[in-house]
Amino acid sequence: MITEESIRTLIETALEGKDKYLLDLSIKPGNDIFIFIEGDRTITIEDCVEVSRLVEGSLDRETEDFELHVSSAGIDQPLRIPRQFRKNINRDLEIELEEKKIIKGTLTAAGDSGITIKPYPSKKKKDPVIESMEIAYNEIIKAVIIIKF
Repeated sequence: MITEESIRTLIETALEGKDKYLLDLSIKPGNDIFIFIEGDRTITIEDCVEVSRLVEGSLDRETEDFELHVSSAGIDQPLRIPRQFRKNINRDLEIELEEKKIIKGTLTAAGDSGITIKPYPSKKKKDPVIESMEIAYNEIIKAVIIIKF
């Protein structure tokens, strides 16, 4: 039987000490395996192929059939773990906090317990200028990179 735990252990062991890591793993009905990897630098197609071959080589299609999907999280996906935030220091983020409060600004720091962001200036002249805000990870509902063209 294909288990999430066995695949997770395999990938995490293979990527340990590298600049890449397992971000998410799920197995859907019919053994449809979805693996998302992330890195401190850009993830390449070769990185995805390497993980795909690793997993493919450890499973036996004769015993149990499966379909395997390996990719990077993508720039449009929410940031979820501190390591992703650290990678994106100096990028602009849109952060949703409780009660649908939205903050947009530049990520200036990311630690183990939270981030520091320099919010964009308010369009209302009477609002005070906020130089920086510290936000704990557990307060963040969703954080995405603002893509500029």
